[in-house]
Amino acid sequence: MTNIDSITLEVADTTAAERFYSAAFGLTTQLRFRTAESPSTGFRGYTLSLTVQQPADVDSLLGTAVEAGATTLKPATKSMWGYGGVVQAPDGAIWKVATSAKKNTGPATRAFDAVVLLLGVKDIAASKKFYTEHGLTVGKAFGRMYVEFDAGSNPVKLALYRHKALAKDAGVAPEGTGAHRIAVNATAPFTDPDGFAWEVAATRSLDA
Repeated sequence: MTNIDSITLEVADTTAAERFYSAAFGLTTQLRFRTAESPSTGFRGYTLSLTVQQPADVDSLLGTAVEAGATTLKPATKSMWGYGGVVQAPDGAIWKVATSAKKNTGPATRAFDAVVLLLGVKDIAASKKFYTEHGLTVGKAFGRMYVEFDAGSNPVKLALYRHKALAKDAGVAPEGTGAHRIAVNATAPFTDPDGFAWEVAATRSLDA
């Protein structure tokens, strides 16, 4: 099985990025950072998500993200799927914080159940085939709309969504040019059909 160890974000200032993600979401070992060398404009073709237990947790994490410098793209609101909102980090990465619950069951916490990397792809079927051939196991699939891979005990879960639909869900225009400015740190190196790079994981940049 191809395991995802962490995600590398290409940013203008690695120190500022580490400070932001620690303050905003309490993320440490799940993320690494390196200085961006390639320009990028508009939608980068992916989003990152934190799934949590209840609406109060969504509000808490989105609140600290904005306090740390994030920009709100979609205020937290109820939907048929639950409750969630979207922000954009100072480095440009788009983050969604969401829960399937619609009511709180206790005080707000800073805990999250999973970090999800959602790739916006041109052809769901082709990308699904590509990733299964590279050792990932499908956990959920909804035709040519959405595919989620089984993460097992890995710290990051991978899912696929149609490019335009993902941009709409994030609250941004689907157009974008340049580098994705993200790399998946895993057990095997390759580049997928949409240009997302997977790299062999090295030493973590942040302590737990």
